[in-house]
Amino acid sequence: MKKVLVVDDEAAIVTLLKYNLETAGYQVETAMDGATALKKGVTGTFDFILLDLMLPQMDGLEVTRRLRQEKIKTPIMILTAKGEEYDKVIGLELGADDYLTKPFSPREVLARIKAIGRRTDEANHGREKIAQSDDEDERFNFDDISVDLTNYMVEKNEKKIKLTPKEFELLAYFIKRQHRVLSREKLLNGVWGYDYVGQTRMVDMHVSHLREKIEKDPKDPKYIETVRGFGYRFEGGENKNF
Repeated sequence: MKKVLVVDDEAAIVTLLKYNLETAGYQVETAMDGATALKKGVTGTFDFILLDLMLPQMDGLEVTRRLRQEKIKTPIMILTAKGEEYDKVIGLELGADDYLTKPFSPREVLARIKAIGRRTDEANHGREKIAQSDDEDERFNFDDISVDLTNYMVEKNEKKIKLTPKEFELLAYFIKRQHRVLSREKLLNGVWGYDYVGQTRMVDMHVSHLREKIEKDPKDPKYIETVRGFGYRFEGGENKNF
């Protein structure tokens, strides 16, 4: 049985999420402040963490930062209010896997958790296959950028670029489908694992962050092009090795 840590200082939200998650077959633990959430996240074993940002004692951003510092890789979905756009961005930069804006439905929470679970299982399976394989490393080079898909490393001018896990997944997805126009819905399904439309803003946000890190001029991108009315296209040239 998969285990979820639900963190929110609103008792009604905790009760609602706990009930629906347990009904769906998950084991649930709860916390109502950041300090307790951090302690449980570090000492416990969870498959998912649902984490509100506005918490007493320690906010959700600090909890996320400290969990990642402690090498806790449990997928984190941050819960935000509508006006917390900046906090969403920071949360994703700190290592959160996803965000959900309040108010939300329990059905959407369950769909997101299942999507994250599928991605995590697929990623772990892919790493196992790589570890068992003697094949040549997957590398891709374009201009001054070098991407090592096997070892999850990106360098620009021979200096490492720090990407969040989701930014790296997005870049890898683009690289393996270069020259093709990819809709936001296609990217949402392929990278985030969602089977429904409604969170395409998250795609735009991650593309923007990725451009800031790999493009010489993010406002006039050379690699990740916007195809107006359709989505995005990656143009990295032909210097590749898969």
